[in-house]
Amino acid sequence: MPTSTYNPRPPRSGGFPPVDAMERYILPRLLAVAAVVFLGVLISSTSTYVVEPGTRGIKVTLGKATDQFLPEGLGFKTPFITSIVPIIIKQRTQNVKADCFSSDLQQVMMELRVMYRVPQESVVQIYKQFSGDPFDNLIAPRIQEALKEITANQTAEQIVKSREEIKQKVLASARTKIGSILNVTDVVIQNIDLSPELERAIEAKMVAEQQAAQARFTQIQTQVEAETAIIRALGEAEAIRVRGEALKLNPAFLKLQLVERWDGRSPMVVPADAGSAPASLLLPLGETEKAAQ
Repeated sequence: MPTSTYNPRPPRSGGFPPVDAMERYILPRLLAVAAVVFLGVLISSTSTYVVEPGTRGIKVTLGKATDQFLPEGLGFKTPFITSIVPIIIKQRTQNVKADCFSSDLQQVMMELRVMYRVPQESVVQIYKQFSGDPFDNLIAPRIQEALKEITANQTAEQIVKSREEIKQKVLASARTKIGSILNVTDVVIQNIDLSPELERAIEAKMVAEQQAAQARFTQIQTQVEAETAIIRALGEAEAIRVRGEALKLNPAFLKLQLVERWDGRSPMVVPADAGSAPASLLLPLGETEKAAQ
């Protein structure tokens, strides 16, 4: 008797291949298409670059940097072997601390805020000549050096009193030392720390100077007031002398003043020496007062 075989998946009608044959036929193609798409995306992403605003790019190919910087925007590069290094040219701010000594051998700790920026003409030179942040390698050491040189010629008291003068000197000295490769725009002295004993001594001296200045002001004010009183007295004396001279030269003026100021009534009290007064200075009595007497 012939043996029969069992086929669990009979062939479909319509001439379509079996499912296993379709999977073996389509899946490799899908994988190939996906690989091509992935490779295309990878190549396109590695062959383009974007330089952000406020930065400039340095193109480095197999370890060699170009001599020209890349401006802001989108650009193309050789994939896998070329990289773009961004250099920030926007203004930035960093803190600097310096342990200084004054001319009177007092220890002074100063803290500054330095504002600086990288000129775009210097980005290639900075990348080639300085590793890391140019502030740490170039600006901070020069600022500290300039600050120590300036404070060494000032006493601790002068350092506290002349912050603006020290700032301007440090800024000018640092710019000279750094040159044009970096632009130091400003320096701000945030804090000056002295020893507690020195701070108390300076404070006591400043209080004494203020008190002395107040005493000098009071003395000058008193002297001015005294001189003013003398001048006023001299003026009054001179006025009296002038009036006396005028009355002596014109006695009728005194009679005129007496007449103008007389209220028409005789005085109730007559001085004992009234009889010795000149008769020309006695005013006539009115008729009513005569009748009353």
